[in-house]
Amino acid sequence: MTTRILPAVGDPDTARSLITLLSQLPGTEPMRAVPDSATLLETLAALSHESVAGLPEVVVVHERIGPLPALELIREVALRFPAVGVVLISADPTAGLYSAAMDAGARGLAGLPVSFEELSTRLAAAAQWAAGMRRHLGAGESFGTGPGGTLITVSGAKGGVGATLLATQLALAAQRPEGRGVVLVDLDLLSGDVGSFFDVQFRRSLADLAGISDISPQVLAEAVFTHRTGLSMLIAPAEGERGEDVTDTTARQLLAAVRARYDTVVVDCGSQMNAATAAAVELADTALLVTTPDVISVRAVNRMVRMWDRLQIRKAEGVTTVVNRLTRSSAIQPQLISRITGTQVARQAVPANFKELQEAQDAGRIQDLDVKGPVRRAMWALATELGLAAPQPTGGGGHSRRKGRRG
Repeated sequence: MTTRILPAVGDPDTARSLITLLSQLPGTEPMRAVPDSATLLETLAALSHESVAGLPEVVVVHERIGPLPALELIREVALRFPAVGVVLISADPTAGLYSAAMDAGARGLAGLPVSFEELSTRLAAAAQWAAGMRRHLGAGESFGTGPGGTLITVSGAKGGVGATLLATQLALAAQRPEGRGVVLVDLDLLSGDVGSFFDVQFRRSLADLAGISDISPQVLAEAVFTHRTGLSMLIAPAEGERGEDVTDTTARQLLAAVRARYDTVVVDCGSQMNAATAAAVELADTALLVTTPDVISVRAVNRMVRMWDRLQIRKAEGVTTVVNRLTRSSAIQPQLISRITGTQVARQAVPANFKELQEAQDAGRIQDLDVKGPVRRAMWALATELGLAAPQPTGGGGHSRRKGRRG
């Protein structure tokens, strides 16, 4: 079998020397070198248009490639084209660089000037890995087109009303031992807090999926963090400006991919509408809008549902409002909110009890809310009302604590 090698080398002399050496390796077919990171990504995207089989088995990246730094480029190739093995070549192949390259997704590191034996060994290992990945992916495997999982969006009428807390608890409540699992997607792209609520430190975010035309199972798996509770998460980018890369098209492709993979998809949309959250609300089986029982928040509900209606995203009668921090003394009760906004109001309201939440939120252990606490019980009861979870037995237990992976 012929191994196709695509060099990504900016220096013409180094590129010629490398191609000459590659030509001498048995069973290899060097392709025309690309001079920079942008051209490499464009070339790979074009070659993968028909199927995985169109891609080269190995890409050789020179350490001084630009404008994207070599390690960032390797990370991008590994995420977008997981069936391609990457070998980094460097004039200073230290143990630290080797570790960083492997962490980025490279399959080997070779020193400059490159020797015949070393290059042959590194390329063979990368090609073998690529062949295994292609068998795993079925050389073009994609998600099924059958009925997908349930998609529920949680939006805040305004900031600070508790939408993220509700999204986390609905996702936790929806977990069950059987089936394909639950994923919590943080589409609050500028200031998403799902990661903080669970104390998640992970090198990937859903922004890494922007611009990928075909989100394969392997690409999705690379971006998903699995928490020790068993809950899967796609977290918002740590750098808020990266959220601008997540377009309407990206959101639709992402949501189609996760619905095909998971039984339940809970999306935290935050309180600021953009193209991505608009797409999510439009596609949702259930769209929740969280409010507190005060005039300012209820007016914000009105503004949001009227905007969704004007933009033909969703009709008011297709929205379910959830009342958070409700007390007996609240001047505005759920029935009045339904009349004012024209939305359905969930039967299960959530009581006000900040003390129950403070310790778990501050410690990044939102999964450890007291199972007997009124807020946690109300939110899990809401999950049952929405059909996401079975009724919880009195004094029901917590979650299994399976070890998740961290990046």
